[in-house]
Amino acid sequence: MRFVRVGAALVGAAAAVLGFLSAPAAADEPIVGPAIIDGSFAQNAPWAARLFVNGQENCSATIIAPTWVLTAQHCVSGGTVSFNIGNLDQTQGESATAVAIHNHPSADIALAQLDHAVSATYSPLGTASAVGVGQTVQVYGWGATCTDQPEINCQSQFLKVANVSVSATDCSDWLGGVAVCANRIDGITAGGDSGGPMFATSPVDGGYYQVGVASTSDRLTFTAYTNITVYRDWIAGIAGV
Repeated sequence: MRFVRVGAALVGAAAAVLGFLSAPAAADEPIVGPAIIDGSFAQNAPWAARLFVNGQENCSATIIAPTWVLTAQHCVSGGTVSFNIGNLDQTQGESATAVAIHNHPSADIALAQLDHAVSATYSPLGTASAVGVGQTVQVYGWGATCTDQPEINCQSQFLKVANVSVSATDCSDWLGGVAVCANRIDGITAGGDSGGPMFATSPVDGGYYQVGVASTSDRLTFTAYTNITVYRDWIAGIAGV
């Protein structure tokens, strides 16, 4: 993966797209020991979906309605997109294939329409009141657990989760869309976590809601998640939720 600049809010900082459809790592990218990197294994995530492109593990995602999966736009190009849905083990779960992809015109999110309805606990989508600066939120994914070798070599079989601290709710994602930016607490996202969710406990009603979709990370201390609370009308207009 290569580092890319992702908008005015991140001027002077570089972030790496988290999927595996971009260029190989450059020689000057930082390398650290085994460092989602750190975090822990998730215990309950019935809305989780592992994304494959042409049968190769590639990104993370969530199922939000019987025939709709939410993920990152940069995850869903270049071949047949399929999912394993509803299991903490990425090799298990109900399998489904995307029959249509809807990309947002200016943000790093996409909706995949499935070839059949999947019975699951669907990810609840939050509103702007659910997430704020200084809040501790959780990020989930099956991505890399290392940075000392090609990240495709150390994808986690089981879903991981890490705590991060929100630093902004109006920064930029990979495509310049509005993002929630956060800093590492006990772990950070890496390659393969793209498209996976950020969840926040709402200070208003105490509900646990998805508020972001993984877009970029420096794989050390910083990550940016497309702020889906800003794009709820677009999501509702296509998926009905």
